[in-house]
Amino acid sequence: MLNRFRWSIFLNQKLVYGLYILLAVVAALKQYLHHTFNNYLIFKYTFWHLIDLEPLYVNSPLNPYLDCNHYGPAFALFIAPFAVLPDWAGTVLWNVANVIVLLWGIFSLPLNKNTKIIIGYICAHEALTALFSYQFNVALTGTILLSFSYILKKENFKSAFFIAFGTMVKLYGIVSLAFFFFVKDKWKFILYGLICLISFFLVPMIFSSPAYILKTYHEWYISLVEKNDSNTTLDSFQDISLMGLVRRVAHNKDIPNGPMLLGGLALFLLPYMRISQYKEVAFRLMLLASTLIFTVIFSTGSESPTYIIAFAGIAIWFMLQPKKNWLVISLLIFAFVVTSLSPTDIIPRDVRYFIRIYSLKALPCAIIWFTIIFQMLTMDFKKHDETNQLSPVSDL
Repeated sequence: MLNRFRWSIFLNQKLVYGLYILLAVVAALKQYLHHTFNNYLIFKYTFWHLIDLEPLYVNSPLNPYLDCNHYGPAFALFIAPFAVLPDWAGTVLWNVANVIVLLWGIFSLPLNKNTKIIIGYICAHEALTALFSYQFNVALTGTILLSFSYILKKENFKSAFFIAFGTMVKLYGIVSLAFFFFVKDKWKFILYGLICLISFFLVPMIFSSPAYILKTYHEWYISLVEKNDSNTTLDSFQDISLMGLVRRVAHNKDIPNGPMLLGGLALFLLPYMRISQYKEVAFRLMLLASTLIFTVIFSTGSESPTYIIAFAGIAIWFMLQPKKNWLVISLLIFAFVVTSLSPTDIIPRDVRYFIRIYSLKALPCAIIWFTIIFQMLTMDFKKHDETNQLSPVSDL
């Protein structure tokens, strides 16, 4: 009884929000005070460059930051409220805004409250890794979760809004179209999606000009192509993906992405053949977990802070398991140690370097993703929907 009471203290949604906000503030201030907030400056100046009609994707020595921006023009509007603030306030509130969107997404899922709280705890450390870099991936994970949840709730406009937003900001948001088959009124959903996409395309023109935005989208495409080429070197901090793992273990940067991407996509699509399972909430949640992990392990742009997206998928998968046997628990621990802890000082420097240089951060996620695909192809998900951990969603 006493142990149950002690554990119940932690099963509190306000405590999870408090923990994440504390992590956001501490990470932001720590990096700001050590003058290591280059990513935030890249984000901040997308707004100022946009309103001044300056190039968004040029690594100029005149810029007060290093490296290039790789986010879409619509991102400048999202960062605007923070960009106008002093940097100490902007960095803190930026991180806080990101974790609020992430938790909004987690607590929107059709799971019972305690399950969502545990998912929040499982993701906390990986979120912290992204927060130290002021990464938008934290909020992007939330938008993918929200687009999924709103489809289940038949709030098509809200779902289409978050899909369009994620796509126009970082392209990753487009993966939420994986949930399109769960949409009931598909034509209305497509219409809403087009309206949102056009809006995100046009609104930045109000703060700049149509010619500037058209030119900027072309430059964005070029920057993404160039970034993809540079990511596949064997010693970069990007390409922490399944393809990167294969290239680095083989010591061959010329191994192409195409065959591996096509193979991964074929496996990803296989569970769609089980049409009879579509109505089961657990099947849909497993597809959500698969999508979140697939997005990261099959992207050459994946870096360490990107893995908050994949780790949300791992947390959802773990909580959906009807039996937390030794294999399931071992996979979670493996992912937590190799994927989540590997960038930290807890892991010896030589081991950290070994994990990074061979893209081994992707390995546990890949193993869990293959497990998800196998389970989606073999399990009867009706039994999952009869457990207490899933919240009912009517008329699916």
